[in-house]
Amino acid sequence: VTDTAFRVLHLRPLGQLSKTAIVPMYYIKVALKSQAEVIILFSLLKNRRGCYILSFMQRVMNMNEKKAELIRTVKFTLFSASAGVIQFLSFALLNELLHMRHFWAYLIALVLSVLWNFTLNRKITFKSAANVPIAMLKVAAYYAVFAPLSTWWTKFFTEKAGINEYIVVIVTMLINFVTEYLYQRLFVFGKSIDTAK
Repeated sequence: VTDTAFRVLHLRPLGQLSKTAIVPMYYIKVALKSQAEVIILFSLLKNRRGCYILSFMQRVMNMNEKKAELIRTVKFTLFSASAGVIQFLSFALLNELLHMRHFWAYLIALVLSVLWNFTLNRKITFKSAANVPIAMLKVAAYYAVFAPLSTWWTKFFTEKAGINEYIVVIVTMLINFVTEYLYQRLFVFGKSIDTAK
């Protein structure tokens, strides 16, 4: 078709797809975050209005995004597990060997695990190039709320309710895992995911 127009579109966010104007022909190259490429080449007959195969493109992008999100979740889980090991061992060391008060043992162990977890997730899980001090301040804001609350309920359930301190620590770590993932994924690194080279 001699009078057909060609354009090359590099699309990352799915939202950009629906904002692109319609022309008779498109060579659409979708640069996926996984470095894979989906190439669609289609032409439309002369004098007929073109339209995008939006449903197909959305399925492709959604599949890629779901895969990327699954990989991020697995990485976050593994790194959180390693941070949990650090927190658990640190707590056991401070509590059993140094006989430190539960409050301080838990707080010190928590800080050590947070520093470990933040570093690995920023560099590997979310691959973020966001400003590190700002990202750390956001994480600090999370723990400014979580740490006092978790410290309070840890003290309450261990000293008042008589629940085994290790059970309380494990449950607290699970709550920390779920809430911190959502917080980091949506707020701390939400706009800078996969921006690090």
